[in-house]
Amino acid sequence: MSQLILTNSQVRKIILHAAGLAKTAPFGKGREAVYKLIDHLGFVQLDTNYVIERAHHHAIATRVPDYKPEWLEELQADGRIFEFFISDSGFIPMHDFRFSLPVKQGFIARRKPLEQAEINLMNKVLDRITREGPLMVKDFDNDRQQASSGWWDWRPSKMALERLYLDGRLMTTRTKDFHKVYDLPMNIIPDDIDTTMPTPEEYARHVILRTMGSLGIAYAKELAWRARWVKNNLVKKEVEKLADEGRLCRVTINGLKSAPLYMLPGYKNKKIELSGDAFILSPFDTLNVFRHRLRDFFNFDYQIECFVPEPKRKYGYFSLPVLIGDTFVARMDSKADRKQGELIIHNLHFEPVKLTKPMINKFADAIRAFAEFNQCETITVKKSNDKSALKAIRNVL
Repeated sequence: MSQLILTNSQVRKIILHAAGLAKTAPFGKGREAVYKLIDHLGFVQLDTNYVIERAHHHAIATRVPDYKPEWLEELQADGRIFEFFISDSGFIPMHDFRFSLPVKQGFIARRKPLEQAEINLMNKVLDRITREGPLMVKDFDNDRQQASSGWWDWRPSKMALERLYLDGRLMTTRTKDFHKVYDLPMNIIPDDIDTTMPTPEEYARHVILRTMGSLGIAYAKELAWRARWVKNNLVKKEVEKLADEGRLCRVTINGLKSAPLYMLPGYKNKKIELSGDAFILSPFDTLNVFRHRLRDFFNFDYQIECFVPEPKRKYGYFSLPVLIGDTFVARMDSKADRKQGELIIHNLHFEPVKLTKPMINKFADAIRAFAEFNQCETITVKKSNDKSALKAIRNVL
């Protein structure tokens, strides 16, 4: 079982190339570039936090500079992408639909036995949507007035809708203000899409190869995470089989003692040049989701602190990692004040990295573009740990 030995610099290039962050606009521009990006990554994580523009829009705009949020809605309306909860909630290419079926089966298998009243309500909700067409939670407000004591204290009708969504009897689209619209799969899935259940082996291999395509280099635990809702999945077994078949390469990294690492063979002799561009990233970006990867490969210890009690926060509520080239250079705790048209950077924390003048210029350009993306005309930086670096940024801005 031969292994490739890579330097940390090579690993970073591979990871950034796979993530679509080796250069600006790697998939081109326009609506088609959005589809190419989602198809390449296989999954763009969705998040509801609206302190700045939501995570899925943020991740796409980072890679498609002229991105317009309505393009995502149009791709859903055209039946080219769909939303579902795989490892997390996100947008997926429609041609991968059949590989959501084992996850739906997994949700059913994990579900506690339902009371007859809950089953009756689910049937009632499903019947209404069958008869009336797409409906939202608000359309069921008068079903029963008491709130659920269960999942996030949802109303029973909301619980019923989400159970039907997770087990596959309903699908969703989104309104412009991000509310879910529930509909029957037959009204959303195009006729030419394969809807057959994959075998456990097919499913595991799909998860592995799809996830490898977006991570570049990965541990088995990261690949298995994408299948975490499927009971007794074969991901870890199939990883070794794929490596033995030559469809994955086993990799070690100079100076890093770690669990086994894997890479797609296409990266063996691939020459990757980084543009050195600056990217302000979402905390839920595919590059940032697995925090241990940032520590292992980028020497960057990152945690999103909106889930941390305020007295324990070091960098701020919604701190955004800033990447230039292959180095994380800063964190921006940011908020978009949409009424005032102001991007507020509560804390611009610089990492212990020397910033050259070209890096400062690119960072400033990225802040400017980020403000525009968030519909803000002015930029205010309230605090920083490096006054000279902040002054240089302000001079360019």
